[in-house]
Amino acid sequence: MGSSYWIILLTCLPGLMSNQDEYGISQSPLDYNGSKRTACPKSEFDNQPADRFDSSITLRQLRSEMVRMTSVHDKPLDGYIITSDDDHQSESVSPHDMRREFLTGFYGSAGEALITSNKAVLWTDGRYHLQADQQLDCNWILMKYGHKGVPSITEWLINEFDNRTEVRIGADPMLIPAFIWESWENQLAQSSVHLIAVTTNLIDLIWQVGRPKNNSYAAYPLEIKFAGKPWQEKVRQVRLKMELSAADALVVTALDDIAWLLNIRGWDLPNTPVLKSYVIITQGSIYLYADRHKILRSVDIHLKTDGCYHADCVRLQSYSEIWNDLRTMSQTWSKVWLPSYCGYAQGASRKIYISIPAEKRLPKPSPIIELRAIKNDIEILGMRKAHLRDAVAMCDFMAYIDQQLKYKTTKWDEMQVARVVNEFRLEMDYNQGIAFPTIAGYGPHGALPHYEPSDRTSLMIDLNSTLVIDSGGQYFDGTTDVTRTIHFGEPTQEQREAYTRVLIGSIELASLIFPSNLRTDQLDILARRPLWDMHDDYMHGTGHGIGHFLSVHEPPISVSYNMNATPTAGCTCYLSPGNFLSNEPGYYKAGDFGIRLENILEVVEADSPQQDRKSFFKFRDATLIPYEPKLIDTNMLSPAHRRWLNDYNNRIRNEVGPELKKHLRMVGFEWMMKKTRSIPEWGEVDERLFVGAANPSYSKYHCALIFIVILLQI
Repeated sequence: MGSSYWIILLTCLPGLMSNQDEYGISQSPLDYNGSKRTACPKSEFDNQPADRFDSSITLRQLRSEMVRMTSVHDKPLDGYIITSDDDHQSESVSPHDMRREFLTGFYGSAGEALITSNKAVLWTDGRYHLQADQQLDCNWILMKYGHKGVPSITEWLINEFDNRTEVRIGADPMLIPAFIWESWENQLAQSSVHLIAVTTNLIDLIWQVGRPKNNSYAAYPLEIKFAGKPWQEKVRQVRLKMELSAADALVVTALDDIAWLLNIRGWDLPNTPVLKSYVIITQGSIYLYADRHKILRSVDIHLKTDGCYHADCVRLQSYSEIWNDLRTMSQTWSKVWLPSYCGYAQGASRKIYISIPAEKRLPKPSPIIELRAIKNDIEILGMRKAHLRDAVAMCDFMAYIDQQLKYKTTKWDEMQVARVVNEFRLEMDYNQGIAFPTIAGYGPHGALPHYEPSDRTSLMIDLNSTLVIDSGGQYFDGTTDVTRTIHFGEPTQEQREAYTRVLIGSIELASLIFPSNLRTDQLDILARRPLWDMHDDYMHGTGHGIGHFLSVHEPPISVSYNMNATPTAGCTCYLSPGNFLSNEPGYYKAGDFGIRLENILEVVEADSPQQDRKSFFKFRDATLIPYEPKLIDTNMLSPAHRRWLNDYNNRIRNEVGPELKKHLRMVGFEWMMKKTRSIPEWGEVDERLFVGAANPSYSKYHCALIFIVILLQI
């Protein structure tokens, strides 16, 4: 999946977008009216996008709560901010917590909405510019982060209320990361706009009918044969880091951090196996705050909760008891480690921060981030096996859909593609569902990087354009994420050139040998260079970390030149053996077609000819799924690119081939063999042999050769 950088832009844009530079030279003015909207203003003659949501009623309900003193427990509000977060600042949230989606109808994973008495504004990043324009109705002003002249949310507020003496903008401190809240307060400090903490969430007040319930499924232990390390050993590593930072306590709020630390998994997010909970660690105790009905006897035994009075057992507390304990326990603590921002980890909420006296706060990235990003030997082996099983499922699926469309046995739409690829994955051993909602975008929908098909938008699959499939699986021994772009007809030269440029960028990154002190943001240029050559780019990162049976986007790794490259303790910008990350360049032609190719890479040691040299690393592809030969223009590939592609295809044949035959998936095996034919490293390539457009046994050259041999024998 494409990586996220909207939070960084949120904090950096005020400086980047100011009207004057440091020398007082005037810069481009900010556009407070937002981008031009499709089919807005609304007209009876316009065809509105199929998935556009009418927000008129929800906006009216929210505005009535903003001025009701019993709702805000104070004077009326002039505005209200709704972000994409839940109580734990998770990247993806449960349906119960999709407050921004309920209000706006926009279902991208990143975005923040601001409602005033007469305006509604939404900010989102480049992955969702087209999607937001389609899903937001004409009540909304759309701000596209990454475009010139786009004001930040604080700049917009200051401009909007520049003639007012006192302005009150409310937000829920439980749902706002502490660093975001502090950044907003600093930027608004010299203005008449004041940020007000509203503890009663106003969306919750109006979302009473049809709201999904929280998941009730219980958590379960992750066996040591998958985790590779006992949870007690992980806690000892964390306590050592706490001691080095002179922290008396650590408050763990991120759900994936807790799942990794205690070797437990759950069902509280749709595609990430976590338990909704908090953890407090001191040198002498561990507290787990979770709903008691979600802790089965197996978890009690696993965490040694019975009669727990020592340092290496877990004391179970009610989920809501965290707020009382933070206030009382902190009285005896001198320094409390509170997680801060680090890549995809947004850190603790504003409410967590203000529960601890300011002089006792130690804001630093969670120490667990650094520990879990480097997989242990068992996790590494598990990730490799999970990706091998995933390759079997994907080869079998792509052979199946190729056969179905070739013989036109049934008509396929995008939703059916997503459904069937998920079903193939669910058949594999150790599978525990999908890692994220499957993206299946045909034609113009392929140009939407994070498009998800729905009943209202699903297009029929035809033979004229590309189909982008971005999917992944959750397995007990690993998490997968792969994107392939396929074409069932004859691609145009434009499509082939775009695909080949994306493939070259992917190969350039995957084949790199690099020193240990190379920052991740410096890798990005390799994947983008072939597209930059044609003055094109893609509005998402090139890579992200990936968890082990956890989050598909895992901090701290992010390969994107837009990210802040300044390393901080616990949030490194460097790679180490045991890291897994994605490699996913793309090309998107709005309204026409899209291309994206994604592999998961493992960081390994590079063999060095001289032992006294500093450490060098390289990548090993964990994803082993063929590319589409008919979309590759071999004339654009250098000998090095061809050699890499041949080696990659040989690995697929040697590693995935036996697994396909072992599971009697012969249709998938034959499809894989056809898609992984070798090509000469130099000279012209016989496209019929490479693509398989004609049966090589019956080409006119072979027929002539056979005829000559027969004549000689006679």
